[in-house]
Amino acid sequence: MNAIDAAASGHLFVVSAPSGGGKTSLVRTLLNRAGNLRVSTSHTTRARRSGEQDGIDYHFIDEATFEAMVAAGEFLEHARVFDHYYGTARAPVSARLAAGEDVILEIDWQGARTIRAAVATTISIFILPPSIEELERRLTNRGDKAETIVRRMRDAVNEMSHFGEYDYLVINDDFERAAAALVAIVGASRLRREVQVQRHAEMLGRLVAP
Repeated sequence: MNAIDAAASGHLFVVSAPSGGGKTSLVRTLLNRAGNLRVSTSHTTRARRSGEQDGIDYHFIDEATFEAMVAAGEFLEHARVFDHYYGTARAPVSARLAAGEDVILEIDWQGARTIRAAVATTISIFILPPSIEELERRLTNRGDKAETIVRRMRDAVNEMSHFGEYDYLVINDDFERAAAALVAIVGASRLRREVQVQRHAEMLGRLVAP
């Protein structure tokens, strides 16, 4: 796997959470509050759900097409989850980062691990629910079938056991507080010294010229 160009000026954020952790809603709020930020649209082989739009929610493709893309090395990461394939295409992410745009990947711990290996500067965030009981309540309120809830709860416990691999941990016990934490992480990342030096090289040269 070829890493993304190290000279890319955009930030790559990875956000993971167990099903029912609130990741999708929090990331949507983050996009509204932080400029110059895009979510990468994943490819998947699962069926499109009611209300979902191809190319916006996911790129919906069949297994043969997905496997051909894997063979061609077109994915930064890919995995099989809930009997379906999911993957992040390399080209659009690389292009956005090279253009100075910050990109968010909403992926599971397996994909996050692969991304960190490919892109050393990845900033990773894990979102946790305040309790197992709250997580189960959220899944139940979504109207999932009982067997689906049991399966997702089992997988959630496994997913949450990997939170220690991430740079940041956000507890989604209060939505507004969790959203503010995500905004703060993005803002702080953009203010790191090396980022500011690159962005304001000319001004800094005038300020501290020998």
